[in-house]
Amino acid sequence: MRVMMTYSTPQVQAAPPAGAIPITCDIFCNVIDNYGDIGVAWRLARQLADELPLVVRLWVDELASFAKICPVADAGLVQQTCCGVEVRHWGEDFSAVLAADLVIDAFGCKLPEAYLAAMAARKPPPVWINLEYLSAEQWVEGCHRLPSPRPPLTRYFFFPGFTRRTGGLLLEHDLLARRDAFWADTTQQQRFWRSVGLEVPDAGALKVSLFGYENDALAGLFEVWQRGAQPVLCLVPEGRILPQVGRHFGDDASQAGKRYRRGNLEVCVLPFVRQQDYDALLWACDVNFVRGEDSCVRAQWAGKPFVWQIYPQDDGVHWQKLQAFLDHYSASLSPAAAQAVQGLWQAWNGGGGAGAAWPAFDAACGEVGQRSLDWAQELSANNLALNLLDFFGEVGRMRAFKIEGQ
Repeated sequence: MRVMMTYSTPQVQAAPPAGAIPITCDIFCNVIDNYGDIGVAWRLARQLADELPLVVRLWVDELASFAKICPVADAGLVQQTCCGVEVRHWGEDFSAVLAADLVIDAFGCKLPEAYLAAMAARKPPPVWINLEYLSAEQWVEGCHRLPSPRPPLTRYFFFPGFTRRTGGLLLEHDLLARRDAFWADTTQQQRFWRSVGLEVPDAGALKVSLFGYENDALAGLFEVWQRGAQPVLCLVPEGRILPQVGRHFGDDASQAGKRYRRGNLEVCVLPFVRQQDYDALLWACDVNFVRGEDSCVRAQWAGKPFVWQIYPQDDGVHWQKLQAFLDHYSASLSPAAAQAVQGLWQAWNGGGGAGAAWPAFDAACGEVGQRSLDWAQELSANNLALNLLDFFGEVGRMRAFKIEGQ
């Protein structure tokens, strides 16, 4: 263990003492779902480097997707520095490198044999963490931080989650303050709407962001918005649902910049939204439809009513995961509001009848919006990046105690 750091506040890590050797961290990420896994890994890497601070190296096996969420990156470079993080291409021909103090394999990716050998050669060995997928299921609490011995190494399971017995969620120290400042500043809001090529919408319009996987429920939702009494402005970032959006309006070549209008519904297709800009989109809208893990977490920090499309799995276990989250999120809602939230979420995830479920959800949005704000505040006390560093220090102290006692 090189150096231990202490917190100055619950949200911000104190700077290391002058002359201290910084902690190094390697994060490995396989790009599986285009932007989901790399989105989480990149956000974690930036927070560890920006706020704690660690010397972070991010290994990515597919740089084209990474460059999509980080426009300053060059997908053709095998080594570069982006936003204070060293980004390396993780290719088949993996050269031996010095293992870091803290090693994080994101979502159970298999580390290169050469790197495992470098880890085993270190004295003491690195603290090795498998950062798992986000889940609200109860069993996660019992598995969080459990060791998995792989002599001479030990790998620890670290589960993000929604209770204090899990690893928490990624949250930058100033995110909620920036959100509140955005809501209070009409100039910031005007700047956002101009950035997406629009004027500030009328006060009576319902503003919706829609980021999703392919979804057969889309047509029914669009139809109810078209026929409704309230104007709806729907902002759709480029993504997997875009072809279905276009086909609904008879356009087989939908792309960024397209605008569609039918009845009281206007749909605007946005270019792919990079991570740094996505939060403002969520803050500016009244309801947010999100998908996967990273955008789901950001929607929770946005404090607005949202609808989560969970990543579908062939064996159907995603339904259990969805319900586990709903049980937490809707626990303090009135029975009517809880039923409205569950009805639309289940319909949007393949249960059918999203259009029929919308009116009840819309009617409950006032209560759900207040719950969303309270929920974000509750979750903010459990910060994943800080918890990771705490655990790193705890494992290091255990090892030091063991060595001294021998």
